[in-house]
Amino acid sequence: MSKQWASAAEAIHGTVTDGSVIAVGGFGLSGNPTDLIEALRDTGARDLTIVSNNMGVDGKGLGILLENKQVAKVIASYVGENKLFAEQYLNGTLEVEFAPQGTLAERLRAGGAGIAGFYTKTGVGTPVAEGKPSAEFDGETYVLERGILADLALVHAWRADAEGNLVYRHTARNFNPLVATASHLTIAEAEAVVDGWLDPNTIVTPGIYVQRLVTATAREKDIEQRTTRPRTAAVA
Repeated sequence: MSKQWASAAEAIHGTVTDGSVIAVGGFGLSGNPTDLIEALRDTGARDLTIVSNNMGVDGKGLGILLENKQVAKVIASYVGENKLFAEQYLNGTLEVEFAPQGTLAERLRAGGAGIAGFYTKTGVGTPVAEGKPSAEFDGETYVLERGILADLALVHAWRADAEGNLVYRHTARNFNPLVATASHLTIAEAEAVVDGWLDPNTIVTPGIYVQRLVTATAREKDIEQRTTRPRTAAVA
């Protein structure tokens, strides 16, 4: 059976219900599976738990799900670029579980590897550790963090082949490979699906982790913050 679907909407149809836990790749606005996020919005599913490094910005990336009031809980490490996110959190309509970035990455990796939990020193003595079991190893206190295995994962790749083998580009490689493994069902969008097969030596996510694949819509890539200065005239 082919893994390729005609569109993001068709690929995501029937995979989401109210209350689903969905892991989403991306780092800032880099590597966001934008087609799949828009298709998720269009399902109308509610009370979603979103696991992602961040929630995009207002009106872009995962921010569109917040605008549509589809998200009940977020597990993330950084949320500073989204004013609506802060507003919903502060008024109590959105539950937020903060995780240090490295811990979040390891929780996703652990979930994908079938590891129920792991101990880490990160967060010990802070609100991050509140309510979590702890243990002492070699005289140091460690806190227990649970692995994350989502109902659905949405990822963005640079290149794919028909079997769902994936290659990422630059910063988009940050969380997408971890997210791709940490779910019961993974849908990938790729900027190009090549004829034939990717070079096995370049593959980052093996196709065994990917159940559905679509070609991403060509679009201008958003930049979260522009920090370049205006060019100055060259001195003659």
